[in-house]
Amino acid sequence: MPAISLPDGSSRSFPGTVTGTEVAAAIGPGLAKAALAMRLDGELVDLSTRIDRDAAVRFVTRRDPEALEMIRHDTAHVLAEAVQDLFPGTQVTIGPPIEDGFYYDFARNEPFTPEDFAAIEARMREIVARNSGFVREVWPRAEAIRFFEERGERYKAELIRDLPEDVPISIYRQGEWLDLCRGPHMRGTGDVGTAFKLMKVAGAYWRGDHRNAMLSRIYGTAWRDGKELEAYLHRLEEAERRDHRRIGKEMDLFHLQEEAAGSIFWHPKGWKLYQTVQDYMRRRLDSADYQEVRTPQLVDRKLWVESGHWDKYREHMFIATVEDESEKDRVLALKPMNCPCHVQIFNHGLRSYRELPLRMAEFGACHRYEPSGALHGIMRVRAFTQDDAHIFCTEEQVAPETARFVALLASVYRDLGFESFRVKFADRPASRAGTDESWDKAEEALKEACRLAGVEYEWNAGEGAFYGPKLEFVLRDAIGRDWQCGTLQVDYVLPERLDAEYVAEDGSRKRPVMLHRAILGSFERFLGILIEEHAGRFPLWLAPVQVVVATIVGDADDFARKAVEALRAAGIRAELDLRNEKINRKVADHIAARVPVLAVVGRREAEEGSLVLRRLPGREQETVTLAEAVSRLANEAAPPDIRQQIVVAAA
Repeated sequence: MPAISLPDGSSRSFPGTVTGTEVAAAIGPGLAKAALAMRLDGELVDLSTRIDRDAAVRFVTRRDPEALEMIRHDTAHVLAEAVQDLFPGTQVTIGPPIEDGFYYDFARNEPFTPEDFAAIEARMREIVARNSGFVREVWPRAEAIRFFEERGERYKAELIRDLPEDVPISIYRQGEWLDLCRGPHMRGTGDVGTAFKLMKVAGAYWRGDHRNAMLSRIYGTAWRDGKELEAYLHRLEEAERRDHRRIGKEMDLFHLQEEAAGSIFWHPKGWKLYQTVQDYMRRRLDSADYQEVRTPQLVDRKLWVESGHWDKYREHMFIATVEDESEKDRVLALKPMNCPCHVQIFNHGLRSYRELPLRMAEFGACHRYEPSGALHGIMRVRAFTQDDAHIFCTEEQVAPETARFVALLASVYRDLGFESFRVKFADRPASRAGTDESWDKAEEALKEACRLAGVEYEWNAGEGAFYGPKLEFVLRDAIGRDWQCGTLQVDYVLPERLDAEYVAEDGSRKRPVMLHRAILGSFERFLGILIEEHAGRFPLWLAPVQVVVATIVGDADDFARKAVEALRAAGIRAELDLRNEKINRKVADHIAARVPVLAVVGRREAEEGSLVLRRLPGREQETVTLAEAVSRLANEAAPPDIRQQIVVAAA
């Protein structure tokens, strides 16, 4: 007589084996209608699963987080059936749910095109309306292989052959159509709903191996209801409108080309944006008592072996082998990170406990090999600069230094337009350096630091660095995308491996704790995030070009030149537009270039010594004297940290 424990603390007993469907019906008709699946002792399973023991059950409805992944999984099955109905002879391979949707890979002589989507979606809606139940069957391995081979489904047969012998061969039917699948599924195809859309096609190698056949992949998205689907499609439109690659071209910030794949050609305006952010970060680090250093680009293999990075990151390193007078071959690596080099500076001379904490910062140029298919604008590159720093401290200083860092990070994010962030705690990975004792100590130190700093975190199990646990700081942008940027890692391993030590107060030699920390992470990636966050319309202090002085008539040219000189003398990034174009054309051009302020000069303004200020892309404008414009704009254009200093000084 199974006793079923429910989330509200109640319990139901049944005279014999019972299914989830029957339990839901016994509780009430509302739940019976809403339940799509259930968690049985924590495991997500079909409602048709039979329960023959005492168990804890939680039903999954359309509003629960698990439902979205199930909707996408089931939609992939509906897609596969629709494709095979419409295109006989097509083989199905795999079709998993993914973030925001699903895909299915098909083997077909002629690849699919977006023109096929209308017919496929129409057939999918027919399958959903039919509402065939998902029925699980377990087949003998040999019978399943024979079945799929006789149907010409060699990819499915191969998948079954490769499954471990102890894994049951699970088949799901939906009406007459069936597929190999471990499940679970919802009740039937009707639970998919109609909030789905096919998005694009792409080529994909079977099992991701370029030596295998090329398959035709159809991507789709699926949601709980039409409102969620529309919101997602709107986010996609916004993401396209904000795409940093398109905006970078329109604003003439940078370009990329095949001859330097994964590296960025910064144009003058883009480099001005880069320098503005870097100068801001340098000032913030200076005021937080960091010492800036610079370390070599090419470092001998020996150091990377000693640090442990050679084993962990060798495949991502760019290697240079050179002939040396004293050696047959010398293997050098372009540094993929800065930490081993910073230890070398720490080790150069005898350190005292009085010097700790020692905060060592570098805007370090790094190189990592990324496959060409993974490169994405300036977000995912091979050559990048980190706002990297390492804090060498005692064990007692880990917690206060962490609290100090989190406060600095939060202040920087606010200045750059991000009011809040989430924190993830990533603990020890399966493959790691160091002893369990050192990891226990590092993880406890980081937890204590979070308690002291008042940091609440989510758990990110097994995702720590190979040398220590870490905090990951996640930003959410204007359209709801998450970006992991900042990080703080507690490391007992590298100081040990690279023999770092200091003289303690009692005269003994001790190992420092090494805190690896970054706020922006990769400059290039963060600038891409900033471009997309602001859609290129930066606050005045960040804008590469802050003001354009544009003339209406040639008689105003001399005064316009004088205005630009005055603005530049006040530190404002100003440009001059004397083109023989109508003012409406000039306004349109500078709106497209995302210039924040347009200062218009006509004959009257030139005579009166004034400017007509217009905040783009708006239409409102005001006339002010040149002196007033310079004073006001210089104050507005001051970076937040400098503006704060002015406020404090005035107080």
